[in-house]
Amino acid sequence: MSITRNNRLARNTVLALAVAGLLGSTGLVTKQGLFAPSPAIAQSALAGAPAEGFADLVDKVMPSVVSVQAKYTPANVTSDSGDRTQQFQFGFPPGSPFEQFFKNMPQGQGSPFNAPRQGGGTSQGSGFIISADGYAVTNNHVIKDASEVTVKFSDGREYDAKVVGTDPKTDLALLKIESSETFTPLQFAEAKPRVGDWVIAVGNPFGLGGTVTTGIISAAGRDIGAGPYDDFLQIDAPINRGNSGGPAFNLKGEVIGINTAIYSPSGGSVGIGFAIPASTARDIIADLKDDGNVTRGWLGVQIQPVTSEIAESIGLEKASGTIIAAVTDDSPAGKAGLKTGDTILAVDGEAVAGPKELSRKVASIKPGTSVDMTVYRGGNERSVKVAIGTMPGEQVAALQGTQPEDTPRFGLALAPSQSGEGVAVADVLAGSPAAEQGIQRGDVILEVDGSSVDQPEAAAQAMRQALNKGGKAVLLLVKNERGQRFVALQNPKG
Repeated sequence: MSITRNNRLARNTVLALAVAGLLGSTGLVTKQGLFAPSPAIAQSALAGAPAEGFADLVDKVMPSVVSVQAKYTPANVTSDSGDRTQQFQFGFPPGSPFEQFFKNMPQGQGSPFNAPRQGGGTSQGSGFIISADGYAVTNNHVIKDASEVTVKFSDGREYDAKVVGTDPKTDLALLKIESSETFTPLQFAEAKPRVGDWVIAVGNPFGLGGTVTTGIISAAGRDIGAGPYDDFLQIDAPINRGNSGGPAFNLKGEVIGINTAIYSPSGGSVGIGFAIPASTARDIIADLKDDGNVTRGWLGVQIQPVTSEIAESIGLEKASGTIIAAVTDDSPAGKAGLKTGDTILAVDGEAVAGPKELSRKVASIKPGTSVDMTVYRGGNERSVKVAIGTMPGEQVAALQGTQPEDTPRFGLALAPSQSGEGVAVADVLAGSPAAEQGIQRGDVILEVDGSSVDQPEAAAQAMRQALNKGGKAVLLLVKNERGQRFVALQNPKG
């Protein structure tokens, strides 16, 4: 198993991702075989610390860092008899390498399934003020499904807060403190941090209150399988449960990242933490503050990495870019003339390393903007101008109640897949044709009637069109942790 898809750890290492929030008294605890840094290494790092220490900087930023507490009631939490709903609450996408680990983890031994959300309770995390009128940033997983949210400052002041908006794909949330007081905001860093830069983390580990740790940026651009736009900073400043949503600072007191996740054998820090970069958070938070939603650019393609074998077969000198596996009908890509088999090498002159990078680039482009894509097709490079569209909304397309009366009801509710592959099954109606065929929440539908699908609305339309051809069933290609299989859904109207 690996931190990224390209780097291998020792064969006997067992890895698991631990979201750095504190859930009730148990929190999210994971196991893996990474070794803690030696005292000699830690002392060596401290030898390069500023001679005057960090006290002045901490005095400057601490008043703007808050503890975030979310309360839950059973009525606000979706119940489910299986482990998968618990899994989704912590941000793991279907097919994640961590899915099977947590599913098989024994209850009562630090399992995230012991989190009290299903029967009410509280979760604790961290956050920070970004405006004088009381807007604050935290992680989505800290306040997800909360019935009440409160924030507490280091001087003891405590306020109720409302959730302005959330973005599960980047695990960010925006709060508004319900007070007319003036607060001291923090600023996001404009400059891109470098590997090796000092970093100071402030948060609420284990619910203890404002706590400061220091370290350096260990790596950048980490993909840990938490979402489709992973681009984490890796830091070695000790991050523990309850630090989720807290800021990571540079030596100027600017926020360079938002602490979100850790690798850990016990839930405590081993010097491998992950933070959402300020460059990502700044744009997402601005969108949430505007209308509570995030608007992303959309291309409308299914993509995959260009392996050395694929590069050789299509005549590319080296494995680079990302190849289009399918183009969605009536999408920006289709309208621009992009085709299955095209390899996208660059966007507006900036090279594309792979699918994740292309997804992030496109998502960050304002809808309606035209960009030049360098495409490799048939042995030649060409430039294709594409007008980026708006990514379809997050609302699910439910097939059992939102369509006309003459449309078959398969008992499925569909949602965009977090991995960007296919369409996720958000729910299955008991006793429906889908349930009878063993389709379950969390399964991913890759194809409908032989055609690839990547949006709920497109999948629903493809099912109806397949039955309009006179068929008695619709053939789906379904994927889950056990592999792929074809499923024939019978027309409920015979």
